[in-house]
Amino acid sequence: MNLRDLVYGLYARRVEWRLDHDQVPKHIGVILDGNRRWARAAGGTTAEGHIAGANKIRELLGWCTETDVKVVTLWMLSTDNLNRPDDQLLPLLRIIEGAVRDLAADGRWRVHHVGTLDLLPPETQRVMKEAEEATRHASDILVNVAVGYGGRQEIADAVRSLLLDHASRGTTFEELAEIVDVESIAEHLYTRGQPDPDLVIRTSGEQRLSGFMLWQSAHSEYYFCEVFWPAFRKVDFLRALRDYAARHRRYGG
Repeated sequence: MNLRDLVYGLYARRVEWRLDHDQVPKHIGVILDGNRRWARAAGGTTAEGHIAGANKIRELLGWCTETDVKVVTLWMLSTDNLNRPDDQLLPLLRIIEGAVRDLAADGRWRVHHVGTLDLLPPETQRVMKEAEEATRHASDILVNVAVGYGGRQEIADAVRSLLLDHASRGTTFEELAEIVDVESIAEHLYTRGQPDPDLVIRTSGEQRLSGFMLWQSAHSEYYFCEVFWPAFRKVDFLRALRDYAARHRRYGG
């Protein structure tokens, strides 16, 4: 261990020691951004960047376990990303499938897909379904893997699901117009039954949500980190938690 690693380790432990676990967010959303730019900066390939990003996920979940986070939503592939050329998209999908299989094989975490499953290739759909089934009794962190996810698409899908549900019951349009509200739409979101994210972290220095959890993040706190996702360290994670704990959440009040 060199001097830099020693100093880093001591600083990380100091930040962690001062962290109030009662103030830790219970649901964290993470926009995993910067894989390709990290690879370019390191002189590597795009695939190497995505692989490094996928490998970082297990570290993050380990840190979340240590700090009592209960739900983590990982944005791994957006609906916009599905428009990439096949020579870019297909290798990325294989890496994502491998990452989801690894999460399921670990046995600690309950994996739940969020996104429009029908937009994904059959093999990717199969991996998502198998991961959910294999981990449905896992008792540790609930891990939402957002693959083929878009915030606007989620709201459109929720409204469509709500309409189909009531159509199957014979509800008239007039009756539906009377009863539809925020709660009834929320019951049809991909994350129904889960708490909304308390904290949303985006890596790579970009300061926008890009459509991530538009509905659920109405009262979330945001933390934008300069480092690229593959270079995200425990101390960066702890700083985000410390920053969150120092804020006074007013929920519009």
